[in-house]
Amino acid sequence: MSNQKHNYVFYGMESNSTEVRTFVEHIIRTNLSAEERGHKKSPICIWGTHGIGKTEMVQQIAENLGYKWSYIAPAQFEEMGDLVGMPSVENGRTVFSSPDWVPTEEGPGILLIDDVNRADDRILRGIMQLLQNYELISWKLPNQWQIVLTANPDGGDYSVTPMDDAMLTRMMHITMNFDPKAWAVWAEKAGVDSRCINFVLTYPEIAQGKQTTPRSLVQFFQSIENIKNFSEELPLIQMLGSSCLDEETIASFIAFIQQNLSELITPEAITKTKNFDTEVYKHIKGIVQKEVLRIDIIATLCTRLVNYLTLNNIKPDKDEIKNIQSFIKMDIIPNDLRLSMLQDLVSSPNAALKAVMTDPAVAMLLLQKM
Repeated sequence: MSNQKHNYVFYGMESNSTEVRTFVEHIIRTNLSAEERGHKKSPICIWGTHGIGKTEMVQQIAENLGYKWSYIAPAQFEEMGDLVGMPSVENGRTVFSSPDWVPTEEGPGILLIDDVNRADDRILRGIMQLLQNYELISWKLPNQWQIVLTANPDGGDYSVTPMDDAMLTRMMHITMNFDPKAWAVWAEKAGVDSRCINFVLTYPEIAQGKQTTPRSLVQFFQSIENIKNFSEELPLIQMLGSSCLDEETIASFIAFIQQNLSELITPEAITKTKNFDTEVYKHIKGIVQKEVLRIDIIATLCTRLVNYLTLNNIKPDKDEIKNIQSFIKMDIIPNDLRLSMLQDLVSSPNAALKAVMTDPAVAMLLLQKM
């Protein structure tokens, strides 16, 4: 059931955020169907390291589906009363008043139990009945409510309470990993500074440190987004970065600026150029063709161009299609990156992008792989 990596113990398949979202939304649908037939629903537990966006993703799913929302962080519970409610005596009988976070309206809705294994063992044992029956001794979740949990991995340096098999088997599990391409899609939609997106795509390995996480990176990026010229404000940028990121990350970001990589040619400039060879090809070649070919920078440009075309639903005209085709055919792009980019374009819901296949040389690339 579990996978060990760097002394951490995860549960379920390791997946990127897009795959986790698909998994959660599928289980939500099957749970609703099971409830209609009088069958039990399955809680979902999303595992992953800190700061990769587990909580935010679940909240976005609820918002996108138009679901009601309730949130608890059981690590903050000090007494069982925080979970089951407080007792009182009515007509000679002890009854419980449910906590104010318990949903009272019929769903559909999502109850998120965040960082569940940071609660102490007593609270965890109290949650077990909720996971099994969607109710506790004192209250019951209304119809069409789902339970989703998040958890940090066992082992390593996380201060967590291990869950035994009796609790683990009450849930369906998946592990969320950081995926730079999936993060870049989210970042484009969220309006993260394009210079910072370039940095993460160029140095994806930096996003998983002790202080450096996707969450702390976005916090840093927000603090510098109003700086028009990074090169002129290096001391300030270093000070801001040191407040929330690992030293190695700041060193990489400063080097990224000093090498002028934060000012990489934009996807829009690539598609709208009037002279591809001089304005795009020679510019990119001058940046990436060093002693060792900078494949990381090429991959960044490929990802940014695909995201620009797909997320903005660009309908390229004849000249723009020609520029995209010229980009794909650049001799400095490794074949695996070229093919991956081409597959992303032709599989996009934006049917206009399939026009890139009108170039026989481009079409042959895909046919050779098939």
